[in-house]
Amino acid sequence: MIIVDKALQKREAEGHPLRVGMIGSGFMGSGIILQVATAVPGMEIMAVAARRPDQAKAAFAQAGQGDQTVSCETVRDVEAAIAAGRRAVMEDPAALGGAMGVDVIIEVTGAMDFPLRGVLPAIESGKHVVLMNSELDGTVGPILKQKADRAGITISNADGDQPGVEMNLFRFVKGLGVTPVLCGSIKGLQDPYRNPTTQRGFADKWGQNVRMVTSFADGTKVAYEQACVANATGMQVAKRGMIGLDPTNMDPSQPLRNLEEYVSMIAPYLDQDRAHGGTGIVDFVVGARPGPGIFVIGTHDDPRQQHYLNLYKLGSGPYYLFYTPYHLCHFEAPYTAARAALFGDATITPIGAPRVCVGLQAKKDLAAGEILDGIGGYASYGIAENYAEFVRDGLLPMGLSEGCRLQRPLAKDQIVTFDDVEIPSGRLIDRLYAEQQVAFPIAAAAAA
Repeated sequence: MIIVDKALQKREAEGHPLRVGMIGSGFMGSGIILQVATAVPGMEIMAVAARRPDQAKAAFAQAGQGDQTVSCETVRDVEAAIAAGRRAVMEDPAALGGAMGVDVIIEVTGAMDFPLRGVLPAIESGKHVVLMNSELDGTVGPILKQKADRAGITISNADGDQPGVEMNLFRFVKGLGVTPVLCGSIKGLQDPYRNPTTQRGFADKWGQNVRMVTSFADGTKVAYEQACVANATGMQVAKRGMIGLDPTNMDPSQPLRNLEEYVSMIAPYLDQDRAHGGTGIVDFVVGARPGPGIFVIGTHDDPRQQHYLNLYKLGSGPYYLFYTPYHLCHFEAPYTAARAALFGDATITPIGAPRVCVGLQAKKDLAAGEILDGIGGYASYGIAENYAEFVRDGLLPMGLSEGCRLQRPLAKDQIVTFDDVEIPSGRLIDRLYAEQQVAFPIAAAAAA
């Protein structure tokens, strides 16, 4: 926010606000509309594409802009609405992606093909893109980044979500001269067998999408988020599925641990990674205080600087803990759009070939002929794996799984491969993933 807030205030004073379009208007999208309307000078949400246009209109209404909305169908409709100072609402994201009059697109759906119909034309027409969608970013982020580079625009995952907050801290720690060796997320729960039935009460209480809530609980979301961090830093996972230390399972009678205790618990893994010349690891822990939030563990080889770090209460090393005890999602996301559009600075974006991908394992015994229900469903949960092993073993990306028909039975916890499924035809996400594999062969990933 520092510098960015002043730049936005300048745009406001000049009467030249940053014009933002958005794909999605659910729980998080409606929060962004409210936040921008009430707390972010120099920025305006001018257009929203949503499967349910009535939901987008309701989001504008709760932000006091309901009388400014107009329904649109085509690119020309959207451009005319924006030129007239109205808030354009449409069902087709392609109409938003290709329209002039928008500086940056924020994508906030958690889906695959639907947002891509807007993201790809947005890139082609020179709009900056913010993905508040780790699922899409963790599936095809590297190829989208390559396309963005060619178009001369900035593509970024969002501040406020764990990946963006982790990358902010990673950059801060690295800027101190401390070498980051682990980027981590703090979770309150990890149970791969949770499903929409078990999570319905929580989702209803907070007004959230039950499948999204399920992906939080079953580990799919953290797998995607940490894959995004790995792809932005060059780090990898220590093992398939990550380590995921969970002392609450080791002894449920014990109180939650302070985050500092996790450093000593995970130190052997860090020692091993460093001994083998690793680039650091991404991971998560369960049941830490303070939380929820994120953390970075780093090292410093200079004994003089180690002395200072000890004086400043970070301990005697060799590992030093830095953490942010919160992530404020829609409150922080608008500043990613400003960083991208005004400074060409991505909060977090892939640096090249994929480093970590997200596959899936069965939540229960599955029969031949069953249709996989994708992220946050009843059939499977996501697991993070390093790219070389992911491709070598033919793992099916979780982001491609929805709608796939099983060709053979799978046992509970069995990994799902391309050979196990029949993939639906005609999907944009499959074509883009295939393009990514051609652009980034395993050899390129290993050399990154």
